[in-house]
Amino acid sequence: MSIKINYSKNTFKKPSSNLVLFCDDKFSINKLKKNLSSSEYSYISDLLKNSDLKKNILVFELNAKKKIVLISIKNNFKTAEIEKLGGELHGRIKQGKNSEYFIDADTAISKNENFISHFLHGLKLKSYEFNKYKSKKTTRLISIFVLGKKNKPTLQTQLKFKALEEGTFYARDLVSEPGNVLHPDEYAKRLNSLRKDGLKINVYDEKKLKKMGMHALLGVGQGSIRGSYLVTIEWNGAKNKSRPLAFVGKGVCFDTGGYSLKPARFMEDMTYDMAGSATVVGLMKNFALRKAKINAVGVVGLVENMVSGNAQRPGDIVKSYSGKTIEILNTDAEGRLVLADALTFTEKKFKPKFIVDLATLTGAIIVCLGSEYAGLFSNDDKLSEQIFNAGNEVEEKVWRMPLHKNYDKLMNSKNADVQNINYVGGAGSTTAAQFLQRFILNKTPWAHLDIAGMAFSKYGGALNSAGATGFGVRLLNQLVEENYE
Repeated sequence: MSIKINYSKNTFKKPSSNLVLFCDDKFSINKLKKNLSSSEYSYISDLLKNSDLKKNILVFELNAKKKIVLISIKNNFKTAEIEKLGGELHGRIKQGKNSEYFIDADTAISKNENFISHFLHGLKLKSYEFNKYKSKKTTRLISIFVLGKKNKPTLQTQLKFKALEEGTFYARDLVSEPGNVLHPDEYAKRLNSLRKDGLKINVYDEKKLKKMGMHALLGVGQGSIRGSYLVTIEWNGAKNKSRPLAFVGKGVCFDTGGYSLKPARFMEDMTYDMAGSATVVGLMKNFALRKAKINAVGVVGLVENMVSGNAQRPGDIVKSYSGKTIEILNTDAEGRLVLADALTFTEKKFKPKFIVDLATLTGAIIVCLGSEYAGLFSNDDKLSEQIFNAGNEVEEKVWRMPLHKNYDKLMNSKNADVQNINYVGGAGSTTAAQFLQRFILNKTPWAHLDIAGMAFSKYGGALNSAGATGFGVRLLNQLVEENYE
């Protein structure tokens, strides 16, 4: 099922049309008399006497073809709650055969000037489905007509939210693709196509990466028949040549664990191990589509961690792009190797204002935070606070976790500068972040988001169905809008 939003300059609607009307938190409909016929008003008034008024949405089916949907608005609704309302409406209208709904924006009395935009944003986000490979596809289209002269979003606001939705959906699409389709070769090819959106794309293949000395990244992918890549995605939307904001993503297209082989059960989920990179790509697409007034760069490392006669072994030592040597104790701690080279490269080449990296990095963060929060690790209090606040605003929540020099001893290697995993001291997520921090060489403000528990949802959420969530696109867009535009 797909949703199409139509904006009308008038209040015309068919007498038989399905109506969506807003009212106060007590479901008072006195102010809605002009929107309803006398018989409709009387009918709904009677039903309201025995309705559960603690609900947010009540649906009254007048006949087989017409529904009246009442949505209560609380005075203290936060932005995220408004968007959840839109998601809840989707759950109500996807049932049945009705294909048209008319929303009277004039009835939406709210302190939030962008109430309708956020409401429709939630509706659209919840409507996403990935059915590309199903033989029988859902072809149902629901048209939403937004009526009224007040509260309707401007064209600029419409474009801004559309860009954010497209960026989020693009990220979800990438994560949802199976590993046999979206391998590193195909991924790099797709990123090249983003040039049409106004993004500058540079693809570094294995030949270039070897010459650059990115042996940490290359080591992860050397067991695969597919290539390994580092791809930069640049958006230059600022009027000056200011330093860019940098976003780095882990793009392990499939992760077997290598010779530190993962258990067979749920290994199929390892197609999602590139979700960090997908967020970065979706975010950059969003910046381009909405013409963000910033300079930004996205950097993604694309590899496939496979088992073969050429695959990396436990005990191997590689030299990273930074010059530091890494002892590979566990080939399933591969994402941090990809990020190590990508982080140093990003800092050295682009000299950004800050770096935020995203990765489905550790199972330990799920043990700690479940699927409610992403883990936030940072060397900068200001950046951490900005990310935390942005996450709360859009309901993509993060929780700051500790970084401290005392954890370094757990990652010190007897044979190299650093080892890629800690076997003895616990703190799996923190030591992984501590590892990454060693590859930030010039004290650039940096934050690491471990999104292992957030990139995929088994059961769906308020704004997404089961599957890929696109977590991080909306969070980081909010970070930029609030603090850097």
